[in-house]
Parts: sequence; C-alpha cells; structure tokens
Amino acid sequence: MIEKVVSISLPVDEELQVVKNRIVPDGPLEGLKRICIVTGTHGDELEGQLVCFELNRFISHHKEHLKGIVDIYPALNPLGIDSITRGVPGFDLDMNRTFPGDRKGSMPEYIAAEIFDDIRGADVCVDIHASNIFLREIPQIRINELTADDLVPLAQHMNVDFIWVHSAATVLESTLAYSLNMVGTKTLVAEMGVGMRLTHEYGDQLSKGIISLMAHLGMWDGPVPEVRVPIVSADRKVEYINAAKGGLFVPHIEHWIDVRKGEHLGDIVSPLTGEILVEMMSPCDGLVFTLREYPVVDEGSLIARILRM
Repeated sequence: MIEKVVSISLPVDEELQVVKNRIVPDGPLEGLKRICIVTGTHGDELEGQLVCFELNRFISHHKEHLKGIVDIYPALNPLGIDSITRGVPGFDLDMNRTFPGDRKGSMPEYIAAEIFDDIRGADVCVDIHASNIFLREIPQIRINELTADDLVPLAQHMNVDFIWVHSAATVLESTLAYSLNMVGTKTLVAEMGVGMRLTHEYGDQLSKGIISLMAHLGMWDGPVPEVRVPIVSADRKVEYINAAKGGLFVPHIEHWIDVRKGEHLGDIVSPLTGEILVEMMSPCDGLVFTLREYPVVDEGSLIARILRM
C-alpha cells in the first residue's frame, strides 16, 4: 500500500511528496515487528533504488512468508533525485544534516521532522547510501562505536563484506541514523557502489542481506539466503590515502583487493607534460575497501581507504 509520509505545496501548482510502500502480512498487525528501508537522502546516490525495487518485488511475490511490517522509502529527497542533485535543490542543503528536523523550520527541516517521526519506533531501520561520484565502496555497514554493541550483531546478518566501526569523534549528530539510534530505533547505515550508477551485484547482495536480517528478527519464515561473513574493523586501523598533488589519478590496482606495504597503488600524472607527478605506494599491508572512481584530483583528494591487516 502506497502511503504519503509528508507533502509540501510547491510553486506552479506542484506538490512535493515523500511516500513509502507498506507491505504487511495477512491477518492482524498488532504486535508485529516493523523494519524500515530508506534511501534517496542524497539525490546522486541511486544504488538503494535497485534494492527497493528488488525487495518490493520479492516480498510481494512471497508474501505468505512475511511475518512483520515492511516500510520501504525509496526517495527521502525526491527533488534531489529528479534533478540529480546531492542536496535539496534551492536550499544548498545536505538533507542528512537536518535530522531530527524541525516542524517550525525551513522546508527541508519540516520534511525531515515528518520522516523522522514516521520511522521512529520501528524495530530496525536500514539507511542505504551509495558513495558519491568520486569514490567506489564495497558493500559495508558503518556503525558508530557508541552503538556497536547493539548494531554489530544485526549487521552480521546483512550479507555485506565489511563492517566499519568508526570513532564517535567522527559522528555527525544531525544524520538520520544517529538521530534514530539516539531515540532507540536501531539503524544500520549501508554504503556501497558509486554515485549516479547502479551496481547490480551489490543491489542483489544487500537485498538478500535484508531478507536474512528479517529472518533473524522473526519477520520472515521462508528460505533464507546464505550470507557472507563480514570483516569487522573494530580492532583494526583504517589508513586514508590522499593525493599529494593535483592531476589525473591512474590506478594500478583493482578495488577490493589485498595490498602489501610499498605496493604501487597508482600514479598522479600530468596530461599536459606527460610527467608522472606522484607515484602512490601503499603505507601498509591491508585491504582496499574504497578506491577513487573519478580520476581528476586536487591536492588532498581522497584516493583510497585501506583496512590494515
């Protein structure tokens, strides 16, 4: 059932609507668990759209196995998706910096408040992001160390390759996930792929993971996909590789591989002079879980993230 979460009148007799698809089992709903699948907070992140499609189709075709309530929110920022804009058009604002929102604030703050209240109280929320257009990410769950005890056991069922437990010092308190976790709605942040693209194998992988999580929660009694055993970063350091100079980054490695200390990661080159400006070497043994996708770089641009072995 398609339900309206919030609507706002726009100029020229138009209306902004944030909607969800609620899928429920037959019979009484009282006492059933609820899971929320949300995506489209950033208009240039489309990987979650494929997950929503796959889940809607799969669950609807096998509804006899559904034992809980599934709310699917494919576009929290519909204007951003329609205009291929990361933030909310016209406001130069990152929607994922406005939660829990404010009903007396600006339009994005009002929308954020309505979305927050609609999700609040669910047993679990999965907040799906892609990377931006510059970086490619392996399928991963990112968790604030303050909530790791509650969330890592859930993330283990999500069929991702990597669980990144990061420092509380890096947490942005105005994100949807942080705000929901602080009011007791357990929220997992999934990150995968690259901006403005669909990675079919990643969408399939995460969709199966969500079914696995639903089975763990007692919301699904049908066949459960076999899931991967993820690497957990809790006791391992993440190394950030940044460009020492501007130019064109030419990788010499593939994404999602093991590298050794001193291994050649790639070069920053000058198309004007034909020079190799910087030869980039790995500072450690580890696993490359983030790699530069967009080749033009400035000094300081992120090239890769490596999980130390």
